[in-house]
Amino acid sequence: MEGRTLLLVVYLILNIAGLIIMWEDKQRAIHHKYRIKEKTLWLVALFGGAVGATMGMQLYRHKTKHLQFKIGFPLLAIVEVILIFYFLIKY
Repeated sequence: MEGRTLLLVVYLILNIAGLIIMWEDKQRAIHHKYRIKEKTLWLVALFGGAVGATMGMQLYRHKTKHLQFKIGFPLLAIVEVILIFYFLIKY
């Protein structure tokens, strides 16, 4: 698989994971079950899933009152998108 294609596939998978993990945590919150740690949510976002996590946050209305998520996830998503475009253009 070509490098660009691999980068896009990995990026897509990480963002789908970000979306799913936000949905799962919301479901657990609704049903008063053991929650996913905020550290885990941040790690998924930091390793490339920030766009998906931000989408999940807005779509499922989850963690929207927490300033660190409300500001942090979208900023991280912007940085990740810029980096992806940079690497796609550069290589």
